[in-house]
Amino acid sequence: MADHEDWVDLGRADDLSGIPLQRVAARSRQLAISCKDGTFGVVSNACNHVGGPLGDGRLDGDYIVCPWHNWKFHRCSGVGEPGYEQDRVPAYPVKVENERVFVNLAGATKRHKSPHQPHPLERKVERASGPLRLVGIATTAMDAANPRFSGSDHLLNHVLEAARGLGAEAKLIRLNSLAFRNCEGYYSKAARACTWPCSITQMDPSDQMDQIYEALVHWADAVIVSSPIRWGAASSLYFKMAERLNCVQNAVTVHNRVLIRNKVAGFIIVGGQDNIQAVAGQMLGFFAELGFIFPQFPYVAHSRGWSHEDMENNVAIVRDSRDLAEGAAKLTKRCLDLATALIARDVAPASIERGGRKAHPI
Repeated sequence: MADHEDWVDLGRADDLSGIPLQRVAARSRQLAISCKDGTFGVVSNACNHVGGPLGDGRLDGDYIVCPWHNWKFHRCSGVGEPGYEQDRVPAYPVKVENERVFVNLAGATKRHKSPHQPHPLERKVERASGPLRLVGIATTAMDAANPRFSGSDHLLNHVLEAARGLGAEAKLIRLNSLAFRNCEGYYSKAARACTWPCSITQMDPSDQMDQIYEALVHWADAVIVSSPIRWGAASSLYFKMAERLNCVQNAVTVHNRVLIRNKVAGFIIVGGQDNIQAVAGQMLGFFAELGFIFPQFPYVAHSRGWSHEDMENNVAIVRDSRDLAEGAAKLTKRCLDLATALIARDVAPASIERGGRKAHPI
């Protein structure tokens, strides 16, 4: 029989029943207390997945939905939703006496985490043997049924041709052809809510951002990203991709795990408006945070400036320019040469303490 000291007073029943689900503390323990149809339930506040705060979630019938990644547990028994009954969070005996709610901390059921098949992207990051590998990522948006000439795509094609001429494997990924969701702000909930692989990719098998993750983290030794200039910035598709790459950078913040090692990045920037340095600066800063290294002169760019609105001429100049084509080829060689040196030395850390930036417990 439970000792009287095992029962902890959580508060007045009237106060607690007014909120369907909330987080409470009992001594040093974080709990999620719910009330439905006048009946209280108390379970551990920590979700089995990555520790999301169940008490900050919502009720779906008798199940608590974790606010981080939507895992569900019965609000009274702690058992997972139908089909996942082997997953259980600790549940606590609860009673109401003298209009106050008490929970028995000593009577908790056991937590059980059933094994889940890891996502294919979660495998160990190690370079496969073979020739150098370069991926070109085109970020131009266009109507696929009525395609147009893209200066940035055109120069990226020169990159791929040059890479193959240098004996490297090369592949092209067009963001415009991928169906992938926008970042949904898991990092804004908590650093640990932003997982590797991305939470969206783990939950939604139709999300094609996995092709970018596979290429950048596991396949490529070098990446060259091409973008038009849109109102002084990179394309909207570039930023859509960049936001979804937060999970790669966040693996360092949360786990000191560096996913990008011995990899090189370069850029192609083409636009009818000027602002090349600002676009390049953002790209350099972002890819540096992911862990990429840059060669000397890491981008090729072209713009005729704000006053040149004659797009037909802009297109013709890029399409016919031998200098830009040569610049793209030379950028490719610089990237591959640096990748060769980095792979040969293999001194990039797989784990790093950056100092001053870490995920704090919730």
